[in-house]
Amino acid sequence: MPHLNLPPPFAQIPRHPLLYPHHSPIHPLPALTKHLLPTHNKITLHAKREDQASPLASAGNKYRKLEYLVPDILSPTPQYGGLGPSPERGSAPPPPPPSSTTRTKKTTTLVTEGALQSNHTVQVAALANHLRLDAVLLLHKTTGGGWRAAPDPRAFARSGNVQIAGLLGAEIRLLESANNEDEDASTADDDDPIAAIIHTLRTQHGKIPYWIPSGASLHPLGGLGYARCAFEIAAQEEEQEEESQNAPNPQTSSQKSQFRYDYIFVACGSGSTLGGLIAGFKLLEKMEIAKHPQTTATAAAGQQRPRPRPPRKIIGVLTSPTSPKAYHEARVLRFARQAAGRIGLDPQRDVTADDVTLEDRFVGAGYGVLDPETKHTINMMARTEAVVLDPVYTAKVARAMMHWVGTGELEEDWRRRMTDTGKTAEEPDSVNVLFIHTGGQSALSAYADVE
Repeated sequence: MPHLNLPPPFAQIPRHPLLYPHHSPIHPLPALTKHLLPTHNKITLHAKREDQASPLASAGNKYRKLEYLVPDILSPTPQYGGLGPSPERGSAPPPPPPSSTTRTKKTTTLVTEGALQSNHTVQVAALANHLRLDAVLLLHKTTGGGWRAAPDPRAFARSGNVQIAGLLGAEIRLLESANNEDEDASTADDDDPIAAIIHTLRTQHGKIPYWIPSGASLHPLGGLGYARCAFEIAAQEEEQEEESQNAPNPQTSSQKSQFRYDYIFVACGSGSTLGGLIAGFKLLEKMEIAKHPQTTATAAAGQQRPRPRPPRKIIGVLTSPTSPKAYHEARVLRFARQAAGRIGLDPQRDVTADDVTLEDRFVGAGYGVLDPETKHTINMMARTEAVVLDPVYTAKVARAMMHWVGTGELEEDWRRRMTDTGKTAEEPDSVNVLFIHTGGQSALSAYADVE
């Protein structure tokens, strides 16, 4: 992996590489840009391909999160891995193993939950295969609405990510209950089927379960992967800036403006991908200010910084209508602050509610439900850019981005933000938009209506 300038204490946090030894690629989306803005050349769209980030099966955003969990999973004395109380079912300190059980690779078993076509669970299955561990996947049939809305529910429960997880050797258990997002908060631990399954694995099968919450978001280390991804994106911005300065007609020093992805669109499901990005970019902003202070002395000497741009705006696109927007805002802020505290920021001072921007207009008919708008977005992206999306997450993110750009909402927001930085509202001078493709195409075979 190319070197990233992670400061202490961030650089000292243990991580087990699961990604390729290079950044996941970022490429422009020229055909989609032209389709949305046929007479406008100031806004450019790009995609960061997290679906091409790892050699493991069904590459996607969860591998970045899991990289920071692996050292704890493999530790003889893990700090986490216990099942937290319902309804959240987060990560807790592990109970001591039974006296007759020794912690080894043969006994450690990864246990996680998700919806039927969960990307997270199939990536945990691949991780277990990679580490030579067992995996038990607890899939909730009624989470969201994909299973109910499927033309053939039996086929939906056997294809897509479910099929791939089985190929990877995971033990798959289908549960009639919903996961925590749909669960009544009054559910008692004694009635929790997951608690019963974990108890049985420990007491009757000689296993030591390591519990990974849904999406790894409620694990204390779950946000670190995308805090690190923020530094990767910043490194790719620098590479792009160097390329533009080496172009045949580079900008003059008076025109020079630091290259930046001004808007970043990403899915917000369980929340720690967005929370981690927020924390990582806040740390980067703090480092940039410390590195390039614009003092009176430097200004007098003519040492001007590049023209200032507003901070990157990270827009989390909600993918489920189950819980209100305020619930997700509080949850993402919690995850962002949790990651911030681990990477060297002051969680309360450096990360605020104003840093969380959620878009809830594109959740569709339900989590995992293929509605006409989502289907149209998948078709458009495939036929303009030959980029395949998934119906659960990335299609909704792309739809939100396309709406913001195509309706002029993004340009209007940019003008307002430029005015807030002290500049006059003017025609945008190259606004760069980044769509983070978090993977998920391996679920497509469960959605026969996508064609």
